[in-house]
Amino acid sequence: MKPNLKLAETRTPDGAQLTLHEHDGSYCIRLDGQDLMHSDTSASEVLLGELAAALLAKPGPVRVLIGGMGLGYTLKAVLAKAGPEVSVEVGELMPEVVEWNRTFMAGLNGKLLDDPRVKVRLGDVVETIARARPESYDALLLDVDNGPSPMVRAGNVRLYGPRGLEVLKSKLRPGGRLAIWSACPDRSFEARLRAAGFVAEAIPAKLFPTAKRSAYVIYVGDKADV
Repeated sequence: MKPNLKLAETRTPDGAQLTLHEHDGSYCIRLDGQDLMHSDTSASEVLLGELAAALLAKPGPVRVLIGGMGLGYTLKAVLAKAGPEVSVEVGELMPEVVEWNRTFMAGLNGKLLDDPRVKVRLGDVVETIARARPESYDALLLDVDNGPSPMVRAGNVRLYGPRGLEVLKSKLRPGGRLAIWSACPDRSFEARLRAAGFVAEAIPAKLFPTAKRSAYVIYVGDKADV
């Protein structure tokens, strides 16, 4: 049996332990010993990127923000559909996660960070969004936590309340799309999306493409094209 190797570790701003592991060519990031993301169960992260596909096909410049680098699967899905005029920003709180992708996981998706269409924005994605000008983005794809019920960082709750959703909507261009990864259904959050003026939908997401059941939910909010 091949060993489960701990390749690197760091601490989040809240003091939690974040570790990178490799086993037989698969990679996993854990938070305080719990699997946070795994390369063998990345279908939902891919789906998050694919949900921006229609927007990426628009003529002219398109701007996308991915909140959370993770293992790079959402970025991979976006770049697979992106044309030469698409600008993809990756917001990541932990510089170590970006470095792990560039080094340990260069053969997974890390080399995508060298694509000239990609720009990494280190820091709190909540603050990155707050600093953006109104109607800056065609798509905001957020996988920064456990979803509307934060696990990694309590401050992320700022994204999911009524005020946070108003801010997110203001940063989208007309016809833009907000997509938020969630570990579980949250009917109250779906209602808040609608109350904020989004056309909302809860899309089931699987652990892996051939799974019989969905494990997660991606909440999509579309801004009216006016």
